[in-house]
Amino acid sequence: MIDIGVNLTEEQFQGKELAVLQRAKEAAIQKMILTGSSVGGSKRSLEMAKRHPGILYSTAGVHPHDAKSYTEQSTKDLKQLLAQPEVIAIGECGLDFDRNYSEPADQYYAFEAQLQIAEEIDLPIFLHERAAHKEFLQVMKQHERLIEKSVVHCFTGDKEQLKAYLDAGFYIGVTGWVCDMKRGMDLREALAYMPLNRLMIETDAPYLLPKNLKPKPKSRINEPMYLPHIGREIAALMQVEEHHFFETVQKNTEKFFRL
Repeated sequence: MIDIGVNLTEEQFQGKELAVLQRAKEAAIQKMILTGSSVGGSKRSLEMAKRHPGILYSTAGVHPHDAKSYTEQSTKDLKQLLAQPEVIAIGECGLDFDRNYSEPADQYYAFEAQLQIAEEIDLPIFLHERAAHKEFLQVMKQHERLIEKSVVHCFTGDKEQLKAYLDAGFYIGVTGWVCDMKRGMDLREALAYMPLNRLMIETDAPYLLPKNLKPKPKSRINEPMYLPHIGREIAALMQVEEHHFFETVQKNTEKFFRL
């Protein structure tokens, strides 16, 4: 299994890197992709990936929450990071109008700047969208040739939103949100319409600990070792045999990220 979204440089994992990776290995997680959500965070993810070659990889980008900090220097820094062999995707970038930690104008600027990088550098794109579905689609349709190499990570929307993304040509990343019987019902219903060949799975650790883990972990910190649980939940919802599910999702991921 490959976890396409792990925030292993977050403070929740400080000093626990080796233990987390060992537990992931025991759970049959072969590779993990560390999410870069700021220039500094992308640098830290790259440094960690270098310590674990062939197991950890990273992305380089600026999350919409940090868009207010995006400058021309950010573009230069990201291009340098993206030249490193361990950095295998552009992002996390996109739009998030849920809390507007950065003003929409700043989010659009940072998003467009990173899509311009993607126009110049042939790498996959790791995208974020929250409470901005229509606006996000409008931006991406101005960059149509990038869509086929883009994954909408941590998708939590409904069946209409999923259909719109699939019709446009995106890949979809699904997290443990699907294990939340309150907040995740729209997603659970939507997955009935999800084609297996466009799906990837992720934990978004340390966030989004699956709510239906039994026994319930003492810690609320999510880890890559819970990826099999998330996958089994999705396979059941999609009515796909588990071995076929995990085999196909892994092939999707390897092809998309060129692993």
